[in-house]
Amino acid sequence: MSNTHVTIATSGGQYRVKSGDIITVNRLTAEIGSEIVLDNVLLVEKEDGNVLTATANGSVSGAQVTALVKDHPRGKKLRVYKMRRRKKSRRTQGHRQDLTQLVVGEIKLSA
Repeated sequence: MSNTHVTIATSGGQYRVKSGDIITVNRLTAEIGSEIVLDNVLLVEKEDGNVLTATANGSVSGAQVTALVKDHPRGKKLRVYKMRRRKKSRRTQGHRQDLTQLVVGEIKLSA
Protein backbone atom coordinates (compact mmCIF):
# COMPACT_ATOMS: atom_id res chain seq x y z
CA MET A 1 0.00 0.00 0.00
CA SER A 2 2.77 2.41 -0.87
CA ASN A 3 0.65 4.74 -3.02
CA THR A 4 -2.44 4.68 -0.83
CA HIS A 5 -3.38 8.21 0.21
CA VAL A 6 -5.48 8.87 3.28
CA THR A 7 -7.04 12.03 4.68
CA ILE A 8 -6.67 12.21 8.45
CA ALA A 9 -7.98 14.67 11.01
CA THR A 10 -5.75 15.59 13.94
CA SER A 11 -4.99 18.69 16.02
CA GLY A 12 -7.81 20.68 14.48
CA GLY A 13 -6.71 20.15 10.86
CA GLN A 14 -7.16 17.73 7.98
CA TYR A 15 -4.12 16.35 6.12
CA ARG A 16 -3.80 14.24 2.97
CA VAL A 17 -0.86 11.90 3.53
CA LYS A 18 0.77 8.72 2.31
CA SER A 19 3.35 6.46 3.91
CA GLY A 20 6.68 8.25 4.39
CA ASP A 21 5.33 11.82 4.39
CA ILE A 22 6.46 14.35 7.00
CA ILE A 23 3.67 16.63 8.22
CA THR A 24 3.62 19.50 10.70
CA VAL A 25 0.57 19.68 12.97
CA ASN A 26 -0.39 21.64 16.07
CA ARG A 27 1.37 20.44 19.23
CA LEU A 28 0.50 16.91 20.35
CA THR A 29 1.25 15.60 23.83
CA ALA A 30 3.68 12.87 22.81
CA GLU A 31 7.39 12.47 23.38
CA ILE A 32 9.96 12.72 20.59
CA GLY A 33 10.65 9.27 19.17
CA SER A 34 7.34 7.79 20.30
CA GLU A 35 4.89 6.22 17.89
CA ILE A 36 1.27 7.37 17.87
CA VAL A 37 -1.84 5.94 16.23
CA LEU A 38 -4.13 8.27 14.29
CA ASP A 39 -7.49 6.55 13.90
CA ASN A 40 -9.60 9.48 12.72
CA VAL A 41 -9.30 8.62 9.01
CA LEU A 42 -11.78 10.54 6.87
CA LEU A 43 -10.95 9.24 3.38
CA VAL A 44 -8.91 6.41 1.85
CA GLU A 45 -7.77 6.54 -1.78
CA LYS A 46 -6.46 3.11 -2.79
CA GLU A 47 -3.91 2.40 -5.55
CA ASP A 48 -6.55 0.85 -7.81
CA GLY A 49 -8.72 4.00 -7.72
CA ASN A 50 -11.26 2.85 -5.14
CA VAL A 51 -12.23 5.47 -2.57
CA LEU A 52 -13.50 4.71 0.93
CA THR A 53 -15.27 7.56 2.71
CA ALA A 54 -16.20 8.16 6.33
CA THR A 55 -19.29 6.52 7.77
CA ALA A 56 -21.86 8.04 10.10
CA ASN A 57 -19.45 7.98 13.06
CA GLY A 58 -17.10 10.33 11.22
CA SER A 59 -14.24 8.02 10.22
CA VAL A 60 -13.48 5.06 7.97
CA SER A 61 -14.05 1.90 10.01
CA GLY A 62 -10.94 -0.20 10.56
CA ALA A 63 -8.49 2.32 9.12
CA GLN A 64 -5.51 3.47 11.17
CA VAL A 65 -2.35 5.44 10.48
CA THR A 66 0.75 5.09 12.63
CA ALA A 67 3.15 8.02 12.86
CA LEU A 68 6.49 8.67 14.53
CA VAL A 69 6.97 11.93 16.45
CA LYS A 70 10.07 13.50 14.89
CA ASP A 71 10.33 16.90 16.59
CA HIS A 72 8.48 19.63 18.53
CA PRO A 73 9.45 22.87 16.74
CA ARG A 74 7.90 26.29 17.14
CA GLY A 75 6.30 28.18 14.28
CA LYS A 76 7.35 31.43 12.69
CA LYS A 77 6.96 34.57 14.81
CA LEU A 78 3.78 36.51 14.09
CA ARG A 79 3.26 40.15 15.00
CA VAL A 80 -0.20 41.16 16.21
CA TYR A 81 -0.67 44.95 16.03
CA LYS A 82 -3.77 46.66 17.39
CA MET A 83 -4.41 50.36 17.02
CA ARG A 84 -7.40 52.40 18.07
CA ARG A 85 -7.66 55.39 15.82
CA ARG A 86 -7.74 58.89 17.28
CA LYS A 87 -7.07 57.51 20.80
CA LYS A 88 -3.22 57.27 20.77
CA SER A 89 -3.59 53.64 21.79
CA ARG A 90 -1.34 51.04 20.17
CA ARG A 91 -0.38 47.53 21.17
CA THR A 92 2.09 45.08 19.62
CA GLN A 93 2.10 41.45 20.63
CA GLY A 94 4.00 38.45 19.28
CA HIS A 95 2.90 34.85 18.88
CA ARG A 96 4.71 31.59 18.06
CA GLN A 97 2.66 28.43 17.58
CA ASP A 98 3.84 25.18 19.19
CA LEU A 99 4.05 22.47 16.52
CA THR A 100 4.77 18.75 16.15
CA GLN A 101 6.45 17.09 13.17
CA LEU A 102 5.18 13.60 12.34
CA VAL A 103 6.63 10.98 9.99
CA VAL A 104 3.75 8.94 8.60
CA GLY A 105 4.42 5.23 8.89
CA GLU A 106 2.14 2.33 8.14
CA ILE A 107 -1.42 2.71 6.85
CA LYS A 108 -3.59 -0.16 8.10
CA LEU A 109 -6.91 -1.05 6.50
CA SER A 110 -9.12 -3.87 7.68
CA ALA A 111 -10.36 -6.01 4.83
